[in-house]
Amino acid sequence: MSILIYAESAEGKFKKVAFELASYAKKVAESMGTTVTALTVNTSDVSELSNYGVDKVIKVSNDKLTAFNAKAYADAIKQAAEKEGTKLVVLSSTTDSLYLAPLVAVGLNAGFASNVVALPITTSPFQVKRSAFSNKAFNVTEIETEVKVIAIAKNSFGLVESSSSLTEEDFNPTLNDTDFGIKVESVEKVSGKVTIADADIVVSAGRGMKGPENWGMIEELASVLGAATACSKPVSDIGWRPHSEHVGQTGKPVAANLYIAVGISGAIQHIAGINSSKVKVVINTDADAPFFKVADYGVVGDAFEIVPALIEKLKAFKANNA
Repeated sequence: MSILIYAESAEGKFKKVAFELASYAKKVAESMGTTVTALTVNTSDVSELSNYGVDKVIKVSNDKLTAFNAKAYADAIKQAAEKEGTKLVVLSSTTDSLYLAPLVAVGLNAGFASNVVALPITTSPFQVKRSAFSNKAFNVTEIETEVKVIAIAKNSFGLVESSSSLTEEDFNPTLNDTDFGIKVESVEKVSGKVTIADADIVVSAGRGMKGPENWGMIEELASVLGAATACSKPVSDIGWRPHSEHVGQTGKPVAANLYIAVGISGAIQHIAGINSSKVKVVINTDADAPFFKVADYGVVGDAFEIVPALIEKLKAFKANNA
């Protein structure tokens, strides 16, 4: 009857979101008087999960699952949930898990609530608070099915350490040809940089940069902050930056702890895609830019003067606090 989480990993290492899910599930488990079980795929060292309250790890090792496959992964999670008698499955809101969640819910005949931003209001009946309307409002959703699936919004809970005594168990789900109807031909990855999906800080820029040749200072600012770089849709459309960096409602959603927008006016689609970020800083020459209406901090001025000055201040601060 334990709570089941899917602990996402990449190249054998857990993503930060895995620890956030574990932290969340641990708090829910305490209120329900149960334990936390994590399903891992092709991850050999799972000991780090014990730092965040996971009591048991079900380890799946299967070469066919080296590349992410939503149907196969969902089937594995479904079988693990049935094996453990799980009544609550907790997933994340990463790109992979957004594909997984509805498949898992259908497989378990479970009610599903996405974009959950807090611990359950009550577990009997089971009610959760969710963001809605592109993070402009919240609603309370009640799940009435026996088995429940929820997806936690990124950075909505954070990491809470809670040591546990971890047990491990190998698990071989029954997967058939229908689970692999889609074949992954290749995977392109950006190496040596912080990815938007895993970043706590994102530095994003728009057409105010005037051209791709000026992106060096954006990358330098991101490097100093340990941040990911991103861009607005027009910038990726005209080829200044790769489409993988396009954030917004029509690109990649961002829920960073800090989002810095440089030279981006703030189209409604862009704001909708980054609105769940906790702190938003805007740098723009146009004091009437729509982005300022949703910014936590705004700087009206020339980015070509402000950003280099900010970089120097940050470098000096880091040097004095090393």
